[in-house]
Amino acid sequence: MELTDNSQPSLLNRLPMTRIKLFIARVMYRTLRIFLRNDQRQIRRKGINYEIDLSEGIDLSLFVFGGFQDHVSKTKTFVIHPDATILDVGANDGGYGKLLRRHGFTGSIISFEPLEKEHEALEAAAGTDGKWFVAPPMALGSENSEVEIHVAGNSVSSSILQMNRTHEDAAPESKYVGVQRVPVRRLDEFSHPALAAATRCLLKIDTQGYEMAVLQGAEGLLSRLCGVQLELSLTPLYDGQTLYLDLIHWLQERSFELWNVVPAFVDPGSGRLLQLDGVFFRSAD
Repeated sequence: MELTDNSQPSLLNRLPMTRIKLFIARVMYRTLRIFLRNDQRQIRRKGINYEIDLSEGIDLSLFVFGGFQDHVSKTKTFVIHPDATILDVGANDGGYGKLLRRHGFTGSIISFEPLEKEHEALEAAAGTDGKWFVAPPMALGSENSEVEIHVAGNSVSSSILQMNRTHEDAAPESKYVGVQRVPVRRLDEFSHPALAAATRCLLKIDTQGYEMAVLQGAEGLLSRLCGVQLELSLTPLYDGQTLYLDLIHWLQERSFELWNVVPAFVDPGSGRLLQLDGVFFRSAD
C-alpha cells in the first residue's frame, strides 16, 4: 500500500522568501545608489522629518514607499502606558521622541544627547512641547568622568567606543570624522522634577555599543523601571562592547524578561543581521 503525505507545503511556502526579499532589497538599494550616491538623506513623510540611512532596510522602506513596512507599522512592539516617563538615552536629533508623539504617546520624555550639533537639533525638536525635557549635553555611563566621543559621518553611529571593520564595511558612511570631549554622568544620579514625579519609567538606550555602561550607571534607578529598550548586537560592531547574550542575562538577573525584538541593522551586501532592538519588561514574579 502506498502512503501519500498530504502535509507537504505548497510551492509558495517552499520558496526561500527571506532570501528573495533580501535580494530585492539589495537590487533596490544598489539602483538608488546609482542616482543618489549618498545613503544619508533628509526626507519628510506624513508630516514627520526623518534623517535616514538607505543602507538600513526600515529606512529604505520609508524612503521608497512613504511609510514603514506593514509588519513594522501594524505590529505593536509594546504598548506604553500614557502616564509613563520615557528616559531617552542617546536621543541624537530627537527622532525617537518624535516617533513617540506621532504614535500618540502623551507622557513625559527626558532626552539625553552629548554631541553639540545633535543636542541643538534635539532642543529644536522638543520645541514648545511642555512634557518633553532635554537634559544638558552629556553622555551616560557607569561613572562620572569626561571622555572623547567619536563622531560618525552619519551621526547616528557616533560612540565612545572605537568602531570596528564589520560596522564600517556594512555602513561606510558611518566612519568616524572627528571627536568631541563630553561629560559622562551616572543616570541614577541625575535629578529632574519629571523624573522625581514619575510612577513608572521606561529606559531606552541607543548608545552604539555602550549599553552596558549605561545600565551599570542606572543600577540605583532599576527598581523604578517597568521596561528597557536597547540595541542588541549579534556580533561585535564596536571594540569592547557587550553583546546580546550578556545584556539579556544581565537584565534577566534583575527581573527583566525579553518581550520582543525588532531587526535594526542589516549588512546590505551579505544580508547578515548585525543588530536588534530588544524590548524588556519587568517580570511579574
